[in-house]
Amino acid sequence: MPDPHLKTAHPVTPSQADDSTQAVLAARDVGKRYGSAVALDGVSLEVRAGECVALVGESGSGKTTLLRCFNRMTDVDSGSVRVEGTDVAAADPVELRRRVGYVPQEGGLLPHWTVLRNVALVPWLRHDGGAPKRAAEALEWVGLDPGRFGERWPRELSGGQRQRVAIARALAASPRIMLLDEPFGALDAITRAELQTSFDALRRRLGITAVFVTHDLHEGALLADRIAVLRHGRIEQVAPTAELLAAPATDYVRDLLARSRMVAA
Repeated sequence: MPDPHLKTAHPVTPSQADDSTQAVLAARDVGKRYGSAVALDGVSLEVRAGECVALVGESGSGKTTLLRCFNRMTDVDSGSVRVEGTDVAAADPVELRRRVGYVPQEGGLLPHWTVLRNVALVPWLRHDGGAPKRAAEALEWVGLDPGRFGERWPRELSGGQRQRVAIARALAASPRIMLLDEPFGALDAITRAELQTSFDALRRRLGITAVFVTHDLHEGALLADRIAVLRHGRIEQVAPTAELLAAPATDYVRDLLARSRMVAA
């Protein structure tokens, strides 16, 4: 049964999607320190066009740091990061962030702006005269009626509604790439499951390449084409769920699967 909260979105066009074998996101031997603390230690990861990759691991494993390297909210100390073939070190960080959709933890909505204005932020920054229309369409995509919700304040929304608005804000600029940091982590179980289903269907319909951070291995298995398991700033294994279950590459991956009560079918 289709999700009642998911509205019909425009199908992806050839100009919005690349060949499925092309890496649109690539981190190569990336290192990052915060003082004496090692956040990333020689991390390499590629994400193909239209693919969804989950970054999974315990707190402090480097998940969010790696995610933020792709939009230059974190600059690397060593190695390189490329987005659609361009080294982000040579890119204008403002332009980069305006074309890569980003959903921070707990949404990051501006409390003194209405819902519609929050969603219209990036098109407005681009001086897009159609920003309100784009924002209204993005709200419809995530199942929120702009006529009903557009003039509300973030404080007047439920947690699930705020997360839908945050996702709509990322979608309003028609990004080919989205980065999401624990987008469903603070929600109750029912709302979380509902929003996961909505986002997964919408992402696939629009052909968006996505990377998201989660502590929940089950969530990674549900939404991602591949899971990257991080520990102490290193990637232990990157593989589809079935491969992780059938052939865990390290004792840590095996223990993580066991603690998550995930077993091969």
